[in-house]
Amino acid sequence: MKKLSKEEINGHLESLEGWTYSDNAIHTSFEFENFKEAFTLMTRIAFEAEAQQHHPDWSNVYNELEISLSTHDAGGVTEKDFKLAKTIEKIVNAD
Repeated sequence: MKKLSKEEINGHLESLEGWTYSDNAIHTSFEFENFKEAFTLMTRIAFEAEAQQHHPDWSNVYNELEISLSTHDAGGVTEKDFKLAKTIEKIVNAD
């Protein structure tokens, strides 16, 4: 998978509200009502990430979830990251 240029990344980010690019990855965060809701969404995201064979770097503290995506094999952001980011957005916005 080809690493995207900064211009390509910024173009993709225009369609993803709340996502930013820094340190060779795209990042976002979500705040949920409580820990149970955050963990439920993390579980749903985990199943989709496994299906796509692409796994996020993430952290969860109580009701907050921070996600970073990059393709380690490519040394930066690829189309694979944007595919997973769009899937994450669909999961989070479905509730």
